[in-house]
Amino acid sequence: MGSGCCFRSTRSTRASKMITPPAISKMQTIMRKEMVREFLAEFMSTFVMMVFGLGSVAHMVLGDKMGSYLGVNLGFGFGVTMGVHVAGNISGAHMNAAVTFTNCAIGRMSWKKFPVYVLGQFLGSFLAAATVYCLFYGAIMEFSEGKLTVTGPTATANIFATYLPQHMTLWRGFLDEVIVTGMLQLCLLAITDKENNPALQGTQAVVIGILVVIIGASMGMNSGYAINPSRDLPPRFFTFIAGWGTQVFSAGDWWWVPVVAPPLGAYLGAIIYLVFIGSSTRQEPQILENPLTYEDHRISVSRPPVTSTHNPVSVYPDTRSSVVSHP
Repeated sequence: MGSGCCFRSTRSTRASKMITPPAISKMQTIMRKEMVREFLAEFMSTFVMMVFGLGSVAHMVLGDKMGSYLGVNLGFGFGVTMGVHVAGNISGAHMNAAVTFTNCAIGRMSWKKFPVYVLGQFLGSFLAAATVYCLFYGAIMEFSEGKLTVTGPTATANIFATYLPQHMTLWRGFLDEVIVTGMLQLCLLAITDKENNPALQGTQAVVIGILVVIIGASMGMNSGYAINPSRDLPPRFFTFIAGWGTQVFSAGDWWWVPVVAPPLGAYLGAIIYLVFIGSSTRQEPQILENPLTYEDHRISVSRPPVTSTHNPVSVYPDTRSSVVSHP
């Protein structure tokens, strides 16, 4: 009986190989390519994060008692956690163009991957906005009385993108985004720094989600803590084509700030961490396992860690060996 099962399994496998169409075989070959897998990983992880995040905002805006600002923080925070689980071992799950930019700028990732990652993030975010719009279409129309507006008591564009409140000016909002994104990137490096005090292996995704919750709860009031071009620009563009009109770009002249300020803030946060903390971590000299000898002297080699371009590189180093990179 056991040999019969083995025979049927082998025959089935051979048959499946024989009937695989060339188009499917070619598609499988393409899907195994590193950059394609990283693109799809960023696409899927960003989609997951944004569906949970935007859905929680929709509950706060549209539901009388269904949502809250804390719910938004939890939605985005644990949306990030789920996104890390989806793609952390493939692309690093950046889900944030500012994080991708910073990894390239500090030499942890090749610049040639930058457009691949960002395109995946933007498409995933755009599709998530469309998905949330479809899910909450009835509630949006009832709340807004059929008029899609950007400002006013029945505004619904803020479900999808951030807008400045009245107490903020444009440049104060710019500074706010720089500082908040800098805090995000600095803490991400600390969470994953194996030479310091990193999160326990397997807990990085949860800890990073908690970090996003803390940022929203403590610093999200001023500008809505976009802290991520991939979180803000694609959904804003979706609202433009879905009926909210050009006001999504003209309101407060704010639209460009969540695109420009987060990369600047993330880069500054990374530089601050690397200069003040990273440079002070102890580097132990490494002894060659099979040391070369010359006149009976053992040769020790002290060298910096080598970064391979074949591994998913992000603010979450060594993501293949440990689960795990947004506003």
